[in-house]
Amino acid sequence: MLHIPVDDEIYLGLLEERHSQPLFECVDVNREHLRQWLRWVDETTTVDDSLAFIRSALERFAAGTGITTGVFYGGKLVGVVSYNQLNHTHHEGEIGYWLGQAYQGRGIMTRACKALLAYGFEELELHRVVIRCDVENQRSRAVAERLGFTREGILRQSILRCGRYRDMVLYSKLRREWETQG
Repeated sequence: MLHIPVDDEIYLGLLEERHSQPLFECVDVNREHLRQWLRWVDETTTVDDSLAFIRSALERFAAGTGITTGVFYGGKLVGVVSYNQLNHTHHEGEIGYWLGQAYQGRGIMTRACKALLAYGFEELELHRVVIRCDVENQRSRAVAERLGFTREGILRQSILRCGRYRDMVLYSKLRREWETQG
């Protein structure tokens, strides 16, 4: 299965069925923190929900339409980073990510996303990678900005969460920018 080393502390590993319990526990412990940004959190109430998510992600991986990896820090599952969508016609991928609150502020997600970007540009031969995040999610926006993504604009009221339409900011990075900036 897919294994992407990041550094001495972190690796990305394709989520497999055996990860359903630790994935659920990570979501459950971080439920209040994640709920404000991710609508699926309230729908993930059992280990079986995490298992269903992993099975769906494995189907997308097999079809070549997505790659969902766990972020493993010191061997422990602490978050997820993925190509939520892969469009092979246009050579574009969309990255999504979340990290347990106790692990924030250590550069873990920035390093994880950088490794997934390298995989996308070098192995998948992507031309463009995008990140969309809530305009109010400063930590998520900071990851995109630290990685040198360009802010393209605001997607006005593009997502409904907690009964309220929310604006999203769209960032992108092109292969030529990756090759010159890293």
